[in-house]
Amino acid sequence: MKVATWNVNSIAIRLEAVLKWISDTNTDVVCLQETKCTDEKFPLQTINDFGYHAAFIGQKSYNGVAILSKHEISDVQKNFLDDDDESPKRLIAATINGVRIVNTYIPNGTELWTDKFTFKLDWLQRLRKMFDDTCDKNGHVLLCGDFNVAPGELDVWSVKAWEGKLHFSKPERAAIHHVKQWGFVDVFRQHNGDVQEFSWWNYREGAFPKNQGLRIDHIWTSKSLAEKCVGCWIDKNPRTWERPSDHTPVVAEFNI
Repeated sequence: MKVATWNVNSIAIRLEAVLKWISDTNTDVVCLQETKCTDEKFPLQTINDFGYHAAFIGQKSYNGVAILSKHEISDVQKNFLDDDDESPKRLIAATINGVRIVNTYIPNGTELWTDKFTFKLDWLQRLRKMFDDTCDKNGHVLLCGDFNVAPGELDVWSVKAWEGKLHFSKPERAAIHHVKQWGFVDVFRQHNGDVQEFSWWNYREGAFPKNQGLRIDHIWTSKSLAEKCVGCWIDKNPRTWERPSDHTPVVAEFNI
């Protein structure tokens, strides 16, 4: 089973690109972030006609997550269980082929030590608690999405340029490490070692041609699922397309 994560920065703008990429790569499950689409306007019929199921939760202009799958989707959870209708739409979980998939669009944080930054750190604590309360470490669990955190020095194009800044600050890295300590394996690192590759490049300053990016999109799995992972890679090709997202897909393949 091939699983991908991709912040598409508007499903309305990039639906054609998403479906083309799925077709070209024969990907089983695609977890999308920043769909920027209310549930009423989500292109469900088009996706169903394409041969995929979908689970989604969204809001206008910002946020929004979705899971597209050629396999049946069950046990869907939208947002944290204690969220209300006004909470930002940043998490969706479902079970597919025996794998509990949690798709997240972790808050950006905006600037260090603002209310939004504190919200980000608190959100990550809630994410860890959700895994503690609802998931089995010995089962097949997959966490993916736009984490808005570069965990290590290899995940930024320049440590000097990013040290102490949003996405690479010590509090954010400590918070995401706490989530990882639940029992997750970064399957990109498992298969690629110390290679330096990125999944996001700013639209400005010629960042993509210069390869001045960050690896902030991730696929982490429980140890039992990591043992079944046969590869994980970043597909930079969609970033070269016309009107691309500033993110590109991260893909992992499993023998299950």
